[in-house]
Amino acid sequence: MEESRQSSLTGAGTALRRAAPPPALCGFLLLLALIFTVSYAVGAGAGPVAPGMHGGGTNRDGSGGGMDDMGNMQGGHG
Repeated sequence: MEESRQSSLTGAGTALRRAAPPPALCGFLLLLALIFTVSYAVGAGAGPVAPGMHGGGTNRDGSGGGMDDMGNMQGGHG
């Protein structure tokens, strides 16, 4: 009877070990999350890189930019 209990516990432990990810993978993911958190905190502390730059595709006069803003420039031909 002792053997049947031990074999059932051993089988459950083996199945649990197979279902769990390897410890190296868990450590790698934990390290990755830690590095991401630290880099985010450093970036938030540093603030914007170029405070005068505004993204979004519009100029200060409200135009959207593009080919119309090039004026009479030649297109590089000739």
